[in-house]
Amino acid sequence: MSFPLLTATAALPAIGAIATAAVPAARRTAAKWLALLVSLATLVLAGVVFARFEPGGDRYQLTESHAWIRDFGVRYELGVDGIGVALLALTALLIPFVILAGWHDADPLETHSSRWRPTQGFFALILMVEAMVILSFVATDVFLFYILFEAMLIPMYFLIGGFGDRAHSGSDENAAAQRSYAAVKFLLYNLAGGLIMLAAVIGLYVVAGSFSLSEIAEARANGSLDMATSTERWLFLGFFFAFAVKAPLWPLHTWLPNAMGEATTPVAVLITAVVDKVGTFAMLRFCLQLFPEASKWATPVIIVLALISIVYGALLAVGQRDIKRLIAYASISHFGFIVLGIFAMTSQGQSGATLYMVNHGLSTAALMLVAGFLITRRGSRLIADYGGVQKVAPVLAGTFLIGGLATLSLPGLAPFVSEFLVLVGAFSAYPVAGIIATVGIVLAALYVLVLYQRTMTGPVREGIGGMPDLKVRELAVALPLIALLIFLGVFPKPLTEVVNPAVQHTMHDVQKKDPQPEVEAAK
Repeated sequence: MSFPLLTATAALPAIGAIATAAVPAARRTAAKWLALLVSLATLVLAGVVFARFEPGGDRYQLTESHAWIRDFGVRYELGVDGIGVALLALTALLIPFVILAGWHDADPLETHSSRWRPTQGFFALILMVEAMVILSFVATDVFLFYILFEAMLIPMYFLIGGFGDRAHSGSDENAAAQRSYAAVKFLLYNLAGGLIMLAAVIGLYVVAGSFSLSEIAEARANGSLDMATSTERWLFLGFFFAFAVKAPLWPLHTWLPNAMGEATTPVAVLITAVVDKVGTFAMLRFCLQLFPEASKWATPVIIVLALISIVYGALLAVGQRDIKRLIAYASISHFGFIVLGIFAMTSQGQSGATLYMVNHGLSTAALMLVAGFLITRRGSRLIADYGGVQKVAPVLAGTFLIGGLATLSLPGLAPFVSEFLVLVGAFSAYPVAGIIATVGIVLAALYVLVLYQRTMTGPVREGIGGMPDLKVRELAVALPLIALLIFLGVFPKPLTEVVNPAVQHTMHDVQKKDPQPEVEAAK
């Protein structure tokens, strides 16, 4: 039996989470280093998975299959395709930066000696989320994926509700109430989506007699699975609703600004750069692959929802006074681009959507983490409390600027490639949608540049004069992310050559071909 590399990649952070939680309470520094080392070891394993993946090989590689719940036909089946391996690598890459950025976020509060922030629990929960997200990207059994899809809500709930942002502008009691509200809202929204998905998962088993993606695909290919049109559409809606909540897509998005605003900055990155990608990934893997006809049937409505997300999220970002909530609404706009690319049903659109998931993870992590360093120094999330930062902390301002420019998809930085492909793919299939989506680009330039102008330029405001620049630990977080944004902006081939074959498989699933350009015959 070959080495179970995918299981090992997910099991390592899970085991590390248990070990971190077991570290004695007084040795919180040891817990931090243990969590960091485990995340780095996981990154090494993820690198091995990425290196061993053959873009021109089988659709699902490094497969594992074992009986799990025999009476219900549930199997522990894993396999990674080009889309999954890219997102697995992104997850493993970001977690060490999340841990480094949150190095002191769970330390005891010196001004409240009787109140203990459980450092071990904080880092253990982060590792547990990593394990579940990695498994969700490689699960090829629908029921196994559903279990992971729901289970990751538990550690995320405690990360949001138990470890709040110390820069909250109100009293401790008000901060705790807001944090609790955000955590409960996150949980209820996602549980509602998950319960509807559970009904659809059961319905799929009744119709197909299996939870295995490979078995269902084989049954479709040989004609033994004849799913009624109405049944397929209802099942599609059950799956899509859950994924749209997780994504988040308008109008199911309202939990995200609360969750990102009240969570610590590293947890906010974990939400939008890692966990939310499970929703858009699942649209590609499950909605399009299991329900191709229903996906095409629902495409016009979903594209409208994606366009609303793009414009609505960007407009609300322009009007925000809170730095973290601005980035949250910007992410809603970006997820609209991802959904637009997926359901444009073109190879450029879906390749761009997959690259967008990766590049959005990198750019949002860079911008949000540097913003977190800024907020920690000033003790406020309000934009109005800043000004002139570039005069006293030029490195912090410079890294903040690059993260912002990546967020607005400046040419030469990684998100530009993905956003360009999404727009090309959307325009070739739905020209009006492609034109409307460009409004999001204009608004992105507005909210990013205005944010930079108000916080970094102008006269030095009171409370900013003694602000220190980025320290070694913070530079270790920001500089590698910026380097990756630049590298993938000028040389995206390492990702495109892995993603494109998987996109062609998805295009085959939905039986779609790229529209051919209309060329007038020469007279």
